[in-house]
Amino acid sequence: MPMDRETYEALGLHLPLPPMPKKSSSETWAVPEGDKQYNPCAEAFPDDDIPTGDVFYIKAWSESKIYPDSTRDIYIYTPPNLLAAEAPNLAFFNDGAAYLDPKGPVRAAQVLDSMMHSGDIPPTVGVFVNPSDKRSLEYDSVTSTFITFINEEIIPLVEHRIGCTLNTDPAQRLICGHSSGGICAFNAAWHSPESFGRVLSHCGSYTNIRGGHNFPYLVRSTEPKPIKVLLQSGEHDLDFVMGSWPIANQDMAAALKFAHYDYKFIFGEGMHSLRQGGAIFADSLRWLFS
Repeated sequence: MPMDRETYEALGLHLPLPPMPKKSSSETWAVPEGDKQYNPCAEAFPDDDIPTGDVFYIKAWSESKIYPDSTRDIYIYTPPNLLAAEAPNLAFFNDGAAYLDPKGPVRAAQVLDSMMHSGDIPPTVGVFVNPSDKRSLEYDSVTSTFITFINEEIIPLVEHRIGCTLNTDPAQRLICGHSSGGICAFNAAWHSPESFGRVLSHCGSYTNIRGGHNFPYLVRSTEPKPIKVLLQSGEHDLDFVMGSWPIANQDMAAALKFAHYDYKFIFGEGMHSLRQGGAIFADSLRWLFS
């Protein structure tokens, strides 16, 4: 049963969240050693002689009507020898630059090069989209606005740029993100499973930011949607006033199990970063696209 408004306001739940306590550089995420054991997967270091894809950079794109007055950078990775007649798979990344960074913890373009060369995954276009300066509004909101933004504005832009139509089979379309980008990925597929049937969530923010803490209940109480989900978190993930990220991700995994989703939960020792996500990135793609 939903809480009545009188009780909701009596508990102060209608008030803005209190400010986060300040932490010294020696506290919390600066201390744990768990992240240091995680390094980019082997596929992030392709042999010099394998074909490499191209990355097109769209700087400061500002033509969105769904998020007016916003500006964001967009990167489009196309696989080697992409033919206009093909309908390649789609891998969409929130906080795109962090996943694409060639010296970062994930190095997605190098991994895609390696995996397509080995035949582990079919030809796949990578779309790496940064948020605007309203990142939380775009990523943490549990509405259908962001998936509408992808479908109506980003996908047409990408298809026009690469000169071919992307695969429309949701089982061949993955959406990925970290932290608020992680819950955004799940939320997009939840609202539109016909658009994305594969979700990769790294340290997802299933916490009380803009309603994401309700997702475990929503997953448990509704008919399962045809999405395959991989969640990753770690024991040193975030823990502050909005919630515990380790507990929130465990709760989300338990809900997916209860509702009989096709899911996998990988819980390590890491912090609120992409380091473990990068270490398991290639294996995650293999499982999700299998």
